[in-house]
Amino acid sequence: QVQLVESGGGLVQAGGSLRLSCAASGTTKSFDAMGWYRQYPGKLRELVALVRTTGSTNYADSVKGRFTISRGSAKNTIYLQMNSLKPEDTALYYCNAKAFAQPDNWGQGTQVTVSS
Repeated sequence: QVQLVESGGGLVQAGGSLRLSCAASGTTKSFDAMGWYRQYPGKLRELVALVRTTGSTNYADSVKGRFTISRGSAKNTIYLQMNSLKPEDTALYYCNAKAFAQPDNWGQGTQVTVSS
């Protein structure tokens, strides 16, 4: 069974930085894409950033120029470098992994809190 384990969340002041990590276990296959979503209380999860096996990426407009998603050297590992954090970045961040014709895989979530 696939498991996604996130780490790196925490409390930071506005303007600061955090780096989220996500590592997948339970599979020997590479996912077609991996990414980060975030969820505000009472809202649906929204895409933050996505990276494909081709290396192409997608970012939410609100994080462009501040966040960078990258793939690790280990298979099925990704990072999210978050710079110039704002209070509105405060949310629960989830790692996501996608494989063709398979249900999405999700991590348990890691809290990011940005104080003003």
